[in-house]
Amino acid sequence: MLKIWGRVNSINVQKVMWAVAELKIPHVRADAGMAFGVVNTPEYRAMNPNGRVPTIDYDGFVLWESNTIVRYLYAKHGPIRTFEEGYGAEKWMDWVASTLAAPITTIFWQLIRTPADQRDGAAVEAAVKQAGDTFKIADDALASQPYMSGRELSMGDIPFGCFVNRWMNLPVERPAHAHLARYYDRLKSRPGYQRHVMIPLS
Repeated sequence: MLKIWGRVNSINVQKVMWAVAELKIPHVRADAGMAFGVVNTPEYRAMNPNGRVPTIDYDGFVLWESNTIVRYLYAKHGPIRTFEEGYGAEKWMDWVASTLAAPITTIFWQLIRTPADQRDGAAVEAAVKQAGDTFKIADDALASQPYMSGRELSMGDIPFGCFVNRWMNLPVERPAHAHLARYYDRLKSRPGYQRHVMIPLS
């Protein structure tokens, strides 16, 4: 049985939970992190020395790092893809981690988790500009295909789709990326995305 540790409002936990829903993997989840604690206990640190979420234990195999967990679950349970399709998805997963995550995380932490009188307006403005420019890259890719790596949803959509939901729900002015908006509408029709990703930002 797959066990997942992590709180539902963590974007990294959302990646894993959405992947599990898409792949229909039986599982249990335990709250951990922030108000739930757990992550600093000796037992948890023995599994994940970083003290962060998510962590999984799949029949005795322990793994952390959300994108790696998603890759592992798709390798174990996902549809068979060509070599090229697999690396097409990998590309977007790494791009999200290296390029997109930073500005979205800055905006999220400043506007959602930082008290209003402590926010850095200049940092938010710069991050919004950077995020808008970065999403243009994805918008261009989505002009010719419905999902990030082709005609079908793949693991490459999992991290990206989680950040798209966050971007679309942050209280900022966003550029009009028509292909991205249609992509978001496609994701919103998926039950796993509705349940695990489309929750209030907190």
